[in-house]
Amino acid sequence: MDWIVRLPFFVILMGLGSIAMIVPAAHGVVMEDFDTMRVFFYGFILFSTITLMIGLATAGYAPKSVARSQLVGLLAAFSALPIMFAVPFYEAVGNTTFLNAWFEMVSSFTTTGATVYDTVGRLTPSQHLWRGLVGWMGGLLVWVTAVSIFAPMNLGGFEVRASGNAGKGASGAFSQIAQIADPSERLVRYTLKLTPVYVALTGILWIGLVIAGEFPYIALIHAMSTLSTSGISPIGGLYFAASRFWGELLIFCFFVFALSRLTFSKGVIGEGDQGLRRDPEFITALVLIITVTTLLFMRHFIGATEQSDPTSIQEVASALWGALFTVTSFLTTTGFESHFWDGATEWSGLSTPGLFLIGMALIGGGVATTAGGVKLLRIYALYRHGEREQERLLHPSSIGGGGKDARRIRKQGAYISWVFFMLFALSIAAVMLMLSLTGVQFETAMVLSVASLSTTGPLAAVAAETPIAYSGIPDAAKVVLAFAMVLGRLEALAIIALFNPEIWQR
Repeated sequence: MDWIVRLPFFVILMGLGSIAMIVPAAHGVVMEDFDTMRVFFYGFILFSTITLMIGLATAGYAPKSVARSQLVGLLAAFSALPIMFAVPFYEAVGNTTFLNAWFEMVSSFTTTGATVYDTVGRLTPSQHLWRGLVGWMGGLLVWVTAVSIFAPMNLGGFEVRASGNAGKGASGAFSQIAQIADPSERLVRYTLKLTPVYVALTGILWIGLVIAGEFPYIALIHAMSTLSTSGISPIGGLYFAASRFWGELLIFCFFVFALSRLTFSKGVIGEGDQGLRRDPEFITALVLIITVTTLLFMRHFIGATEQSDPTSIQEVASALWGALFTVTSFLTTTGFESHFWDGATEWSGLSTPGLFLIGMALIGGGVATTAGGVKLLRIYALYRHGEREQERLLHPSSIGGGGKDARRIRKQGAYISWVFFMLFALSIAAVMLMLSLTGVQFETAMVLSVASLSTTGPLAAVAAETPIAYSGIPDAAKVVLAFAMVLGRLEALAIIALFNPEIWQR
């Protein structure tokens, strides 16, 4: 075990990715899809051999800063590993280009869920399983690295509660662990703690969906997509799912793991005394979900009352559930659309503005979860700062309460949150500009930019006036979107931290 820990982080991820190729190969045997089985088994042999050779060559590698090496390895993982994942996928699909296969793997591994294979039946079940598995592994990687790499460096949203600037160490109860534990030891420790939880939650949801009436392999992919918030589906979404309402209800319950890290890592990073009822991220998520759902429902309700046809209770309940599920799904950046979402439009005769869903995806889920976007904690910090500034306008001599943590969030936390928000906005503008240069229209460029940077791929199908197909955009635009997905997954602050001289001087 010790020699494995000493290997570069990227090499370890290569080995795990190679081993994962056995899963679609075994599934291909069961489904009698021997072409896919053969390709992925050969891929396992090829990349396992390459990993072994690289591992032997780097066995004595000892970086001056392990934390910096892990951060660089994480950037390399989301940038280079999809190439390895795309090789067997490209060979298995056959009638596709390697660029499309690479784009699909980048989208899956960053848990974005954007797909260029829009036609149901284009891919075999084993190939769909590989898409879901890559997305699931990407979600697990985010869970582990968030608390083992980003938290000690005050990145990925942890900088909001930090007492200092990003990159200068952790704060609070986590600082003692960050100072004592070796970065490699910390990575192993949190991997062993979080992986069983991640696997168990996926298994529970899988079994629940099967009991609800879903086909086992579809239920497995939907379960993996829910935990990783990738939104990958072999049947084009939940609209065609056999489990219908009960399946959506189960998935809705598991959205909570993308709203707050306390749902699965309580006590892991020194926040054991704080429950969900006191978690600002969870409270902010509830307020947003209830507010937006109410606005959408009232809009459809008022539109329905103006029609002459009588309204049944079932139509009202279906419209309310469709809005509640879809709003929560896009807030967690999963992107699943409820089966009853279109029913609200038929009930009221009004189309649902995609701007609502774009706003939810931009906000995103909780810190250290698989969700993308700006993150709820940063939104909460900006809100508290604005609330305090309004209070000072009315009462200039007032003193803000709430304790040390609240004052830190209102001041330093709000400042760094605003910096990140502006970086996020500038990233959207830059991606839109590059997409426009490739020939993509303005509205399409805006939706695709938000979808990629917030890692909410299905946004393209529901946010625009007409659904946007990733297969119809130019190849140059796909390359831009792929790098935007990596940027959205790692966040701009983490990439900027690599250029921090303090990190390179350690």
